[in-house]
Amino acid sequence: MAAEVSSNILSFAGHWTWHDLVVEDWSSEDFRQLQEACPLIEEWLEVIPNIAQNYMSVRFPNGVDAVMFGTLPYSVKAEVEDSAHVDRVHFYVQRDKLITINLDQNTREIMATEERTAMLHQCHSAVDGMFVLARTILHYFHLGLDHFEANLRKLEHAMEMDNQRYLMDKILNSRFALLYWSNLFTPFQELIAAAREGYLDKLENSRPFMQLLHRIERMDRAFRHYEDEIDTLISIDDAISAFRGNEIMKTLTILTAIFTPATVAGAIWGMNFENLPGIKVPWGFVGIMLITFLSTAIMYLWMHRKGWTGDLLKVKSKKSKI
Repeated sequence: MAAEVSSNILSFAGHWTWHDLVVEDWSSEDFRQLQEACPLIEEWLEVIPNIAQNYMSVRFPNGVDAVMFGTLPYSVKAEVEDSAHVDRVHFYVQRDKLITINLDQNTREIMATEERTAMLHQCHSAVDGMFVLARTILHYFHLGLDHFEANLRKLEHAMEMDNQRYLMDKILNSRFALLYWSNLFTPFQELIAAAREGYLDKLENSRPFMQLLHRIERMDRAFRHYEDEIDTLISIDDAISAFRGNEIMKTLTILTAIFTPATVAGAIWGMNFENLPGIKVPWGFVGIMLITFLSTAIMYLWMHRKGWTGDLLKVKSKKSKI
């Protein structure tokens, strides 16, 4: 039977270690032994099984040296399929020890590459190692935003060429997709704030921290840009819908006014009276029709001279974008 808690301990040139753990059963005896073996992280291990989203905490056990632990939610998939399902890595970091629980296999393989291993060996403490890991996880966010941007460009092109009603549904779907990535991104911003709270001026000379900080700032600008872009698309769709609604109402009003003489003639000569003018003469029907058409034409010409018809009654070409 496989162990319910497996671990991989890595040592680096900066005299710190990374304990990469996989816990399959939080109530297992192996997990309880792990809690007893590490009294300092007992509180963290007690909190982990009950975490549903993200969690971040900074403590000072001896009043000076900081200990940071929490949970980072993320997704290794570029496309949003199920917003309720996300990956989560639980971490505990002090100066010489980094502990992670249930890091996904894909990220574990990336961290084992020559490039990431070299970066970890250049870290002077486990805190810097955590920054390298967080920056690696943020790569999934870049892939997700690239996929999101490709879909957004298709949506913008479709709106430009032929703005149909279903596009608003696609805009809202894009809004929810961006909200999904934004919610996952927030804990990484909290990680930066927690690191500053715990390590203050020690971070000024930390290359991994500055790299992580710049990546977060770059992604934060991207999120803000996409939010403004989607808001603009919604505003454009609202403006087009309002314009179309006004155009339809104006057209219906004009058509109603133009055909008012025909409506009046039909109402009068449709009455059940004996002595209606022209009703019993051979030319009666033709005469009434001519009077009706002439009145309709006069009404249209009068409204046209007033400039009230504009181009509302003109047939739009197939290349029209609205």
